[in-house]
Amino acid sequence: MRRLAAWTLNLLLPYGGVGLFTLAFCESSFFPIPPDVLLIALAIADNKASFLLASIATAGSVLGGAFGYLLGRSGARPILKRLISEDKMLTVEHYYKKYDIWAVGIAGFTPIPYKIFTVSAGIFGINFTRFFIVSFFSRGARFFLVATVIYFFGPAIRMMLTRYLNLFTLFLVLLLVGGFILLNWLNKRRIRC
Repeated sequence: MRRLAAWTLNLLLPYGGVGLFTLAFCESSFFPIPPDVLLIALAIADNKASFLLASIATAGSVLGGAFGYLLGRSGARPILKRLISEDKMLTVEHYYKKYDIWAVGIAGFTPIPYKIFTVSAGIFGINFTRFFIVSFFSRGARFFLVATVIYFFGPAIRMMLTRYLNLFTLFLVLLLVGGFILLNWLNKRRIRC
């Protein structure tokens, strides 16, 4: 996987924003390398362009996610079965039944392979408008988080981002979910009183 990531980076880095858009689009529907690697490299090379690059990554990712959704709607269940095991397919289906569109939001922000959730959202018939909106905000939040860190800390943060981005985003999601659960619990408790 590292060799594929290095090859992808070397191939697309010279194309700047166009390469980033292409990678973000492909990753959201079928390609295994996340655009974060290219976003980090491009933003560190020109940290003043960090937010523009995050916008490009968001646009590519959301449109690629829409393409993945359309693949799912057009009968891509056999394709998804080739990408993931039956157990994982059942797990994804369980998350959709339990959390509906929030499954897309969590997958869009975390290191969970987003393409699995874009294609499966189409397969399981999630409302497209809601899917698109949640994709926009979750993917945008992920890429703008990276852009903000690079904008303010520049090249000094590169190694930390490369190593710990997945852990950091997972921590933020757990914090958000924990906050949501706490607010829900407090609200139920207040209603009972």
